[in-house]
Amino acid sequence: MKSVQSTKRFFNNIMNGDIEMKPIIAVTMGDPSSIGAELSVKAMARKDIYENCKPLIVGDFSVMEEAKAILGMDDIRLNPIQDVKDAVFTHGTIDVYDMKLIKGSDIQFGEIKALYGDAAFQYVVKAIELAKTGEVDATVTNAISKESINLAGHHFAGHTEIYAHYTETKDYAMMLVHNNLRVVHVSTHVSLREACDRVKKERVLKCIELANEACRMIGIEEPTVAVAGLNPHAGENGMFGHEEIEEIIPAIEEAKSKNIKVEGPAPPDTVFPKALGGWYDVVVVMYHDQGHIPLKTVGFVYDKDLNKWKAVEGVNITLGLPIIRVSVDHGTAFDQAGKGTASEISLVNSIQYAIEFSRNKK
Repeated sequence: MKSVQSTKRFFNNIMNGDIEMKPIIAVTMGDPSSIGAELSVKAMARKDIYENCKPLIVGDFSVMEEAKAILGMDDIRLNPIQDVKDAVFTHGTIDVYDMKLIKGSDIQFGEIKALYGDAAFQYVVKAIELAKTGEVDATVTNAISKESINLAGHHFAGHTEIYAHYTETKDYAMMLVHNNLRVVHVSTHVSLREACDRVKKERVLKCIELANEACRMIGIEEPTVAVAGLNPHAGENGMFGHEEIEEIIPAIEEAKSKNIKVEGPAPPDTVFPKALGGWYDVVVVMYHDQGHIPLKTVGFVYDKDLNKWKAVEGVNITLGLPIIRVSVDHGTAFDQAGKGTASEISLVNSIQYAIEFSRNKK
């Protein structure tokens, strides 16, 4: 299948070192009371990361020291810096752009606090600043607590909205990826009632265009875009709703006139098995859960017998920004924080996507 082959080629190119120049990737540490620091240490301990990029953590040196101690990784050295030019980018040493906001010894894991929310927010803003000034080539974000950052007075629904605000971006969209399943959202962090109201031709068309462009950025030369319907059975010719007729189909027709290979509106309950089977390279979905549920169903695997998560995979990419932003597709996992058991795979995958996007942007 085309999608599977493209995904395999994408990761093979990265892992084989098929890269002209290693990009500098800024990784935010995430909420200090979450698993973010632990995941950052685990990911930076991998030699293959340094073979393909120059990573640095934007966060707090003290919290990273605490995470390193929890993991028992005494052989890893931390290098606190105040300027990107002071980074050494060497495997075995983790460069930490030290914001000096939180003491690791004071952290209460799993707690919702304005102090933690403000720190996590400042890490993100600093990473955006470094990308805007060209000091780093891409940014990758660990999870933040939306509740904590709002308690701190930063009233944003999530990373996507923070990035849009600080880059002054109006037309943007969220893309979730797990292997060959990709979804782009017409709306995300709004109520379901408001999400229905946001299904407008202009917005659907923009998401089709962003989805098509994103697929090309990861090496899919002629992407096929599927557009999911909003209503059951994609409206059944108006029997179950008129959004498909009035808004979605006109957007699809205009996208076709722009030589984008696009199909739909497809019934939401069958479009994802087809995408997994390689019929489509990306699916444009109408609201948050329509895209998140199928992707997390295949990316998040819980082992009932072992009473733990076997896999928490997938990445979140913000499309339409002037800078590159890729994120883990999981939350803060407060219940696992401080235990050293959380998997870093989603973070590693996010860094890999950031590398590929950086290459193609250049």
